Amino acid sequence: MLLERTLQPEVLKRLRYFPVIGIIGSRQTGKTTLVKQLIPFIEKEVIYLDLESAGDYKKLEHPELYFAQHTDKCIIIDEVQHRSELFPVLRSVIDRNRQPGRFIILGSASPGMLRQSSESLAGRISYLQLQPFNFLEVRDYIKIYDHWFIGGFPLASLNKNKSMANLWIDDFINSYIHRDLPSLGLTSNPVLIRRLWTMLAHLNGQILNYSDIGRSLQLSSPTIKTYIDFFENSFLVRRLEPYFINIKKRIVKSPRIYLTDTGILHHLLNISDFENLQANPIIGKSWESYVINQISSLLPRNIELNYYRTKDGSELDLVFVKGITPVAGAEIKYTAAPSLSAGNTHAISTLGTESNYLITPDSEDYLVRENVRACKINDFLVKYLPEISK
Repeated sequence: MLLERTLQPEVLKRLRYFPVIGIIGSRQTGKTTLVKQLIPFIEKEVIYLDLESAGDYKKLEHPELYFAQHTDKCIIIDEVQHRSELFPVLRSVIDRNRQPGRFIILGSASPGMLRQSSESLAGRISYLQLQPFNFLEVRDYIKIYDHWFIGGFPLASLNKNKSMANLWIDDFINSYIHRDLPSLGLTSNPVLIRRLWTMLAHLNGQILNYSDIGRSLQLSSPTIKTYIDFFENSFLVRRLEPYFINIKKRIVKSPRIYLTDTGILHHLLNISDFENLQANPIIGKSWESYVINQISSLLPRNIELNYYRTKDGSELDLVFVKGITPVAGAEIKYTAAPSLSAGNTHAISTLGTESNYLITPDSEDYLVRENVRACKINDFLVKYLPEISK
C-alpha cells in the first residue's frame, strides 16, 4: 500500500530552488518509497542509484565523470552515508553547473555524514527529515489507539497481523544494535547498547541525567552523552530542550528524553498489547511521547518545541517558540476530561502564551477558559497546529 506522505509537496517545492535535496531519517521510514513516488512529478529525467547495490556502487567509482555525463538529469543517490567522500565531488560539479534539482540524496545520518555534507554543500543543499508515519497519513487505515501502540514505521503500522508487526519491530531493534549503529560509528558492545536503549525507554518523558545513567551502566557521563548523541543522530530518540530565555526564575535546564517511535518504546518495555499498556504506569508518558512525535513530524522550521519547568513546580509539557518568543503552550493528558494544574496555570501566566491546549486521545473540542482549549490529537494536528505555525 502506497500512501501519500505529508513531506511530498515540500520536496517538490525545494527541488525547484536547491541543487541538492537531502532526505534523512532512520531506516525503514520510507525514504526510498517516497522518492520513487515523486519521480513522475520531477521535471527532468531521473536516475536512481542505490549504494547498497554493488552495481550502482561501482557506477560511482569515478563520480565526477559519471555526473558529467548526466548534467541534465536528476540523480537520486540512496544510502549516501556509504560514500561520504562524494560530498566534495558534488560541490565541485554543482559549482560548475548550478541548476536546481540536480541531486536528491537519501541517508540515515551519522555525525560525520551531517558534518561533511554541511561543510561541503553549504548553501547548495536543503535537508528534510522523513519520520515514521504520522497519524494524518494513516488515519483512513488505522485507528489512533493502534497507531499509538504499534508506532509509525510503515512495515509495522500497516501490518494487519499484530504478531508479525511485533516481530518486525524486534528485528528492527536488533538490526540497529548489531548493524546500523556500528556502521554509523557506535562500536560498543551490543549488549550494552541494548541495555542503554531499554533504560532510555524506562526514562521516556523524564529529565535526562547522564550521571545517573552512567552509574547504572558503569560508564562516564561523557561516554553516555556520546552514546545518546548517536541515538539522536540516528533519529531513535529526541532530546526536548527546556525554554528559559528571558525567564528570571530557577528553571530546570536539562533536556527531557523521548523515544521517537512508541512501537519501539512499548517493545523495549515488553508491553505486549494495548490492554497491558493501559495497566502500565508508563501510559501517560507513552501518550506524551506519541503526541510529541506527531507534532514534530508536522512542525514547520520556524517553530521550535521546548518544555518549561521551574524548581517551584510551574510546568508545561510543550512550549511552541517562534524566534525566542513563546507563542503557544500545551499540556498532554491521557484523559477524556482534562484540566489544568496550578503549575500549568502559573506557567501559562509567566510565559504569556495566548493560545494553550490540553491535548487528549479523544476529548471534545471546547474552551476550558479564555486562552486554554481542550481537544483531541487529531483536531490539534488538523485545526490548531497550522494556526500556531502562521
